[in-house]
Amino acid sequence: MSHLVIYEEKNDIGIITLNNPEKRNALTKEMIDTIRKHLERVGEEKKVKVVILRGEGKGFCSGHYYEDVLQEGIKDVFEVFNECGKMFRTLKEIPQVTIASVHGFAAGAGCQLVGACDLAVAEEGTLFMTPGIKFGFFCATPGVYVSRNLSRKRAAEMLFTGEPITAEKAYEWGLVNRVAPKGKLMEVTLELASLVTRFSLNVISLGKRLFHSQLDMSEIEALEYATNLIVVNAKMEDAKEGIKAFLEKRDPVWKER
Repeated sequence: MSHLVIYEEKNDIGIITLNNPEKRNALTKEMIDTIRKHLERVGEEKKVKVVILRGEGKGFCSGHYYEDVLQEGIKDVFEVFNECGKMFRTLKEIPQVTIASVHGFAAGAGCQLVGACDLAVAEEGTLFMTPGIKFGFFCATPGVYVSRNLSRKRAAEMLFTGEPITAEKAYEWGLVNRVAPKGKLMEVTLELASLVTRFSLNVISLGKRLFHSQLDMSEIEALEYATNLIVVNAKMEDAKEGIKAFLEKRDPVWKER
């Protein structure tokens, strides 16, 4: 696959690195396609339980590659954003928990990528922004994920002013889960990942599907959906093993069934 995206594995953790620092890790069509293919393969193979997304160089991701956006044909521009949408859907559909490990800056679609991940860690000094309105190019697709992480008024402030927020404010507003000291970003990210990898991927996958699906339902619909799913969960071998291990005061041995 493309050298613009690097994939590696460490035990139960997969790491996807955006590797185009000369272009501030802007999401070119090639990068978008490559990230999606890595995610699809990871989801199919089920060798890891967590996927970390990080950026090489001075920052995480500066957003879309504007040369792709400025193409003449409307079909060409649609293809860019349609393919990007497929990548984001894949991010949600894979069974693994995804964690954005963010430093430097996350702008536009880079901020969207943070919002789309299940969890996020930011290094001190990182700036988050949806600056498109300043260029006459409203951050429409980034706004979908930013507005699903922040309160309505705070998301609107980011989208309609284009002004950046700090890592600390991103934590306060709910865009990230942890703020890491300078130089400790990957350490803190791996610590968070390790809290997830202790568990059965089978159950992680079920939980991720439940968590995201019920958010778009009414309270009653969500309760009915969760009730059906928890019954399925209760019949899994890993659920029975986990409960027995708890009662017997021992560590569970997951069978991924």
